[in-house]
Amino acid sequence: MVLDHRLHAMDTIRSALTVVVDPLRYLVNLPSDIIDWSSESFVSHSTLEEENKTLRTKNELLQAKLQKYASLKAENANLRALLKSVDNHEETLEQVLIAEILSVDLDPYRRQFVINKGSSNNVYVGQPIMGALGAMGKVIHVGPLSSTAMMITDASHSIPVQINRNGVRAIAVGQPKLQRLELIHQPNNADILVDDLLVTSGLGCVFPPGYPVGRVTEIITNPSLPFAQIIVEPTAELDRHREVLLVWPSHRANKEAQCKGPAEEKP
Repeated sequence: MVLDHRLHAMDTIRSALTVVVDPLRYLVNLPSDIIDWSSESFVSHSTLEEENKTLRTKNELLQAKLQKYASLKAENANLRALLKSVDNHEETLEQVLIAEILSVDLDPYRRQFVINKGSSNNVYVGQPIMGALGAMGKVIHVGPLSSTAMMITDASHSIPVQINRNGVRAIAVGQPKLQRLELIHQPNNADILVDDLLVTSGLGCVFPPGYPVGRVTEIITNPSLPFAQIIVEPTAELDRHREVLLVWPSHRANKEAQCKGPAEEKP
């Protein structure tokens, strides 16, 4: 031991023995090392799975919130457009009320929908309904808390209009299957052009004057027929938004009396 301590005589032997012993030590410790490694790997894998699940859940919640924000943004834009439409025609209006569409009739030959306003809100039969971009329809049935309305594209609906360019008056009737309107009883040489804007004329005692109704998209003439076929695309987005505008035209009572005529007026 003294010689080994002073002269390091055993270093060579010790090194040689280390070469033999180290593999044995590795083999002896291998099972416990494998168990420790497996345990750490299992814990790490479980932790990663849990974190991944948590992050996935948070991502889905954020996506849902983002979709809701997008819906609210679109709804806000539509409401702003409705209010802007009111400002543009406030001289012809006495009162307006925003209503929400509750349901839509699925019958392809009818274009009707239910709104969440009724007689408790002073809604009346024949009341005009507007969208942000133009006329949408009128109320045909009133309940205490809800009402049924008919779109301008319903087969039973007709609306007096005039050409904004020259003031020519016409009647637009609904074409429900194609979600469009058609001008009826217009001769082949009528002064109506493609892209002409149609607006409410104020006649008929329903719609106030000046509201957009649609644009002429096609004119079909046939010399063998007395009238042209004039197709109109509604300006209102009839199948897009859930909010509509109920309108109370100014001096409605006077207009109703004029429409009824002297024979129908009460004494």
